[in-house]
Amino acid sequence: MAPFDAPGLSRRSLIQGAGLLVVSVALPLPHGRSAALAAASGKPPLTPDQLDSWLAIADDGMVTAFFGKMDMGHGLDVAISQMVAEELDVAPDRVTVVMGDTATSVNQGGASGSTGVQNGGRQLRYAAAEARRVLVGLAAERLGVPAESLSVTDGTVHPSGDPAGGLSYAALLAGKSFEVKLEWNGKIGNDLLAIGKAKPKAPQQYRVVGKPLPRRDVAAKVYAQLDYVTDVKVDGMLHGRMIRPAVAGAVPIKVDAASIADIPGVRIVHLKDFLGVVAPKEWDAIRASERLKVTWSEARPPFPRFEELYQHIRRAQVTRREQAGDPAAVAAAFARAARVVEAEYEWPFQSHASMGPACAIVDAGTDQATLWTGSQKPHFARDGVARILGLPPEKVRGIWVPGPGSYGRNDAGDAALDAAVLSKAVGRPVRLQGMRHEGHGWDPKAPASIHRVRAGLDRDNAVIAYEFISKGFSRLDIDSNESNPGHSLAGQLMGLPLTSIQAFGMPAESYGFANKLMAWETIPPLLERASPLRTSHLRDPLGPQLHFASESFIDEIAAAIGQDPLRFRLAHVKDARDVAVIKAAAERSGWDERPSPKRAGARGEVATGRGIGYAQRGGTIVAVVAEVEVERKSGRVWARKFTVAHDCGQIINPEGLRQCIEGNVVQAISRSLYEEVIFDERSVTSGDWLAYPILDIVDTPERIDVALIDRPELPPAGAGEPATRPVTAAIANAIFDATGVRLRRAPFTPERVRQALS
Repeated sequence: MAPFDAPGLSRRSLIQGAGLLVVSVALPLPHGRSAALAAASGKPPLTPDQLDSWLAIADDGMVTAFFGKMDMGHGLDVAISQMVAEELDVAPDRVTVVMGDTATSVNQGGASGSTGVQNGGRQLRYAAAEARRVLVGLAAERLGVPAESLSVTDGTVHPSGDPAGGLSYAALLAGKSFEVKLEWNGKIGNDLLAIGKAKPKAPQQYRVVGKPLPRRDVAAKVYAQLDYVTDVKVDGMLHGRMIRPAVAGAVPIKVDAASIADIPGVRIVHLKDFLGVVAPKEWDAIRASERLKVTWSEARPPFPRFEELYQHIRRAQVTRREQAGDPAAVAAAFARAARVVEAEYEWPFQSHASMGPACAIVDAGTDQATLWTGSQKPHFARDGVARILGLPPEKVRGIWVPGPGSYGRNDAGDAALDAAVLSKAVGRPVRLQGMRHEGHGWDPKAPASIHRVRAGLDRDNAVIAYEFISKGFSRLDIDSNESNPGHSLAGQLMGLPLTSIQAFGMPAESYGFANKLMAWETIPPLLERASPLRTSHLRDPLGPQLHFASESFIDEIAAAIGQDPLRFRLAHVKDARDVAVIKAAAERSGWDERPSPKRAGARGEVATGRGIGYAQRGGTIVAVVAEVEVERKSGRVWARKFTVAHDCGQIINPEGLRQCIEGNVVQAISRSLYEEVIFDERSVTSGDWLAYPILDIVDTPERIDVALIDRPELPPAGAGEPATRPVTAAIANAIFDATGVRLRRAPFTPERVRQALS
């Protein structure tokens, strides 16, 4: 791989040096090519209120969309190109999406909250519509006809009925930029919106949106032609490794430099409690990190015994509580209930378990710096690096390069800050790469929690009271926004201020129970600073655990009154879209209506059953039917078939959406059956794939059948996370249907299932 461009290279110098470069290959683009594209467009400086910040049209008519989000494996760029192509009336393969480079795109918030299409695409849709309006206006002036009399066919504006007599977009612009101002709401991130005078098309006018298009990146990934962040090489760079304590909370008080004096070129970076090494060769950096003799401070082991985790949560002091509902009315309703059904559910710490540990490269100069990162929020990561280096953000360029997987705030955010500190200390570019045990051991985790649920029934089995209370570690011990170095290991080890955010959540559903109380409580972190059990966002933060409890308990109520669990749901959900989605999942799966558990054949070596779960998320509604096999002897659960009904409003690319949903389901099965962070009193011990197993290919479902519900009249909502939510509950309900045994602690490992069955 060729070295990357120098950070100070200007767009104009690239125009002069490289000429016009047209790229129509798989995305994302390497830094050099994306910079050249931006340069070739002749764009003015980036500001959200400039149309040129979003779109450029080259001399050959190729369109470049500058996207301030990025694709984390969903093929998002295809959907964005469709939205742009639709509004511009060009073929989608003429639109290239350049994403995640702070030099070419404004801050749209990165990948978060399933908002790639919902928020990011909306912005590009408005920009493309405005660009078409401007271009048609230019054509009207050139042709001397009213704009209303013109049509556009594949990027050529022409009199209606006379395609041959038109002018191409490229000819209209003649190499110039738009220089059109948009009305910007003044916000950045997901809330950013800048619109022009044009109104986007009505769904009835769509020709491109709603059509299934294949992904553009798969071939390059399969044939190893795509550069990942681990492939980045910068002239003069050193390799770095961090050194972490065996007892969480311990800090280095003495470092014996002589212990690694024989390793060529190695340097130690010890700043307050921050400790790392760099070397010209990566193997030497690894050797140095393993051999350096360090005297660590005495530290009280900060964690409870692993077996006592949930007792710790139950007993812990509550730091914040929020609730919705009338406690007095709920208490009174429970007091007059003829019967109370109650249960408690447990969810473990879970790791991102990215396929590779994090990597970042930082070239920190005295007055400018460049960051190459696999972070899902490169604009915010750029801000964080700028702050820890003491530079203005505009003097730091953040370049997103695909990483080894991320569904939230994983260790990529720490790698960026660690590399920045190392680079500044040694005055050279530094490539910081983690090891497997560091990735598993020190990445931020999804929080462990317990969920207490009860329902009061009257003599007719009507639900007259319902209470759902979650208690656990905050979902944001460190913020997922990487702009604050205090929320990184490097910042905390260097003593930067830390303000932990106390936040949890409630299930998202529409059950219309009378006297309903929903509440959550958070507890203090086990270790205030630099903890391997720091919590932050993992894919669909809190969604799996909340709906594991909520949707399992809905089944428990149905079972308690001998009712079919699907019928019970339909009798109580209040939102018409929820009803439609649940019915669609049932019909598509061939749901056999009856109470659970299943009776016939329940004593065989392999028990089979089906279960359902449903949830909302940010405007998207999902219902999942799981069909499982449970091997009684081994305890192995095979989630054999899934049927998913999915309503995310308007569908942009059905093919990409279906694949995204399949990815959601597979990862959620892994989290449901296998994933659990193991620790002792000193630190995390599940530092490899044996101690932290994930779903093996032999455990993937035989079939994932997806029923898409298109609602073109509604804005598109997100699909990157919602289908994750109801999967665990659907599996738990299917296990209960198959065996009559209710599992209330995730994951459903073979050992745990075998114990339950015994």
